[in-house]
Amino acid sequence: MSFRFHRPGADAVLPSRRRFVQGLALGGASLALGLPARGAVAGPRVGNPGVLSGTEFDLSVGEIAVDFTGRARRAVVVNGSLPAPLLRWRQGTTVNLRVRNELPPGSIHGHETSIHWHGMILPANMDGVPGISFDGIHRGEAYQYRFDVRQHGTYWYHSHSAFQEQAGLYGAIVIDPVEPEPFVFQRDYVVLLSDWTDLDPARLMSRLKQMSDHDNLHKRTVGDFVRDARRQGFDATLADRAMWGRMRMTPTDLSDVNAQTYTYLMNGTTGPGNWTGLFRSGEKVRLRFINGSSMTYFDVRIPGLLMTVVAADGQYVHPVTVDEFRIATAETFDVIVEPSGQDAFTIFAQDSARTGFVSGTLAVRDGLRAPVPALDARPILTMQDMGMAAHDMGGMSHGAGGGHDMAAMSHAQAMPGHDMSTMSHASQATGHDMAGMAMPAGHDMAAMQGRAMQAHPASEAGNPLVDNQAMTPTSRLEDPGNGMRTDGRKALSYSMLRSLFDDPDGREPGRELEIHLTGNMEKFAWSFNGVKFSDSGPLRFNYGERLRIVLVNDTMMSHPIHLHGMWSDLEDDDGRFLVRKHTVDMQPGSRRSYRVRADALGRWAYHCHLLFHMESGMMREVEVRE
Repeated sequence: MSFRFHRPGADAVLPSRRRFVQGLALGGASLALGLPARGAVAGPRVGNPGVLSGTEFDLSVGEIAVDFTGRARRAVVVNGSLPAPLLRWRQGTTVNLRVRNELPPGSIHGHETSIHWHGMILPANMDGVPGISFDGIHRGEAYQYRFDVRQHGTYWYHSHSAFQEQAGLYGAIVIDPVEPEPFVFQRDYVVLLSDWTDLDPARLMSRLKQMSDHDNLHKRTVGDFVRDARRQGFDATLADRAMWGRMRMTPTDLSDVNAQTYTYLMNGTTGPGNWTGLFRSGEKVRLRFINGSSMTYFDVRIPGLLMTVVAADGQYVHPVTVDEFRIATAETFDVIVEPSGQDAFTIFAQDSARTGFVSGTLAVRDGLRAPVPALDARPILTMQDMGMAAHDMGGMSHGAGGGHDMAAMSHAQAMPGHDMSTMSHASQATGHDMAGMAMPAGHDMAAMQGRAMQAHPASEAGNPLVDNQAMTPTSRLEDPGNGMRTDGRKALSYSMLRSLFDDPDGREPGRELEIHLTGNMEKFAWSFNGVKFSDSGPLRFNYGERLRIVLVNDTMMSHPIHLHGMWSDLEDDDGRFLVRKHTVDMQPGSRRSYRVRADALGRWAYHCHLLFHMESGMMREVEVRE
């Protein structure tokens, strides 16, 4: 296997002066891997963070002014770099990372910082979550992270303090394997996608609480009703509108924050900046896609090129070739492409709501561009997307906050053998025991997937934090995402991903934990089982046990769920091991299960990786104890 790495020089062709301000004159800056640099990055860098490799690292968290839109704003950076420096490690080594907090006094981004090594298997006190893993790093202080590198692949790191991740504190990690990789490539690039806002992230959070639909400018109109009535019939269209009205939701509300607020970045560069990775015709190019955004799902394609997915969340998978894929926040996908036949190809990443995009280029030389495609048509959510297929919601009463009062239905819908009334009493007695519904193992997963109605925990009934409940959720593993598979393009779905290894544990789960993802769109309140983090207690795992976690998404939003410190082994509809991940995306109205081996003692975070969802309550603490 050979590698060729490239970093373009100062003579790279730049965008026009009109686009210079918007793009920060970053045209052509490649984020290449494998460079021998180590130690601190000299001077501020935006869009070209450099690479630090080895086992000893000194990382300084501070602030610099950046300009992505024509207005300078303060960003949180590492060693003066946005994104933070790419860290290149080697499997089997021990890394020492000395992180110093040099945030200035009075910073709007706070006085404390932290770094979480996303997807890394390490001791709990090295995980970097203030209040759970450690006390955080206060201004003027330093913290030494030291842990063995037990894995390989593509990962990333980010702050777990306040909104610093949104403000720029994130970077890529590439871990070289000890054994030869099961595929060949000649070029190797990271493609780190992210979202930037000129707003103070705390102000953005406040705006979401006050007006959660601020960025939803495409609500359906009378004209849409007329067109739908012509296509679907008047009665069906009227019933559909009435149902959405009773739910106090809109099928166009696909993302909380979109390009109305965000500027999308590729390796810290805007589209006009034209991040470029070079190739020679006929070479195989490895692209390591990382979604380091705070709130954005990206739909990625390279017009004119097929992409062969070879790894997901750092773990090898059986190769699968697609035209496009959706990457949830915090996920990583490694793909191999073979560019030939033309001198330039566009890497196109549009947000899942189709409000904006960022693009870069694969080219034979700097300064080239290929045509950039138009945004795809905006998708519309359906009742099936919401897990409401074939159910008449008209007769349901509504609880506080616009949700459906399921209290009267809880016993009728309870799964055989599970006493919902007992669970209700436990919830009332403790106030937080409903973080998960413990159930004996051994039931038929396929039968559960096909049952008529979904049971819900009593803590959701009449709850102002719950505005919807999925009544007929399915795994949706074969669904690449709402709005995908357009124009005949083949899109990646979870059902296509199969780890290149068998179930690493091999045991059947000894128990199950069912957890519902809940929210109230108008209140911008997010939770597990209708209980926000501040009112919850820890989920307790027994050290060494194998358990199954079943997630049910009762909301109309997708949620990437991340369990710290342990792998999530996603199952298919029959309960068989499918693919190992560190972040499991949950589509609206979906029900998915994964196995966890509780082999990491200590306290761990468990949360939705949409930053503002986590901050508003969709989070739990997991305690693994003997």
